[in-house]
Parts: sequence; structure tokens; C-alpha cells
Amino acid sequence: MLLDRISSFISRYKGLPTMIAVALVALNFVLQFFNLGWLSTSNLFLHLGIIVGLIGFLLAEALG
Repeated sequence: MLLDRISSFISRYKGLPTMIAVALVALNFVLQFFNLGWLSTSNLFLHLGIIVGLIGFLLAEALG
């Protein structure tokens, strides 16, 4: 049931995961200018953005 709801949501808004991924990568770029400890040095949002973008692209292609 949850998987059906998620797949119908992704099929309606195909570009949303990609837009979220771009926002996460941009957030990571902005955070590099501030010294926030491990959050700035680990590139956490860069990695999350890449993962979300790839999964979103694959889901959008699979759901048509």
C-alpha cells in the first residue's frame, strides 16, 4: 500500500527528486563557506543530493 502511494506520487511529480537533489547540492556548496565543523567538511548534502538524484531519475524512468 505504501509502495503504491509512493509510486503514484513519483509518477505525478517526476522532476521533484531531481529538484530536491539540485537543492541539496547547492546547499552543500553554500555550507562550504561557513565553518560548521563536520557538516562542512564531510560534504554530507553533496552525497545525499547525488543519491537522491540518481534514485529519482531511475524511478522516473521506471514509472514512465
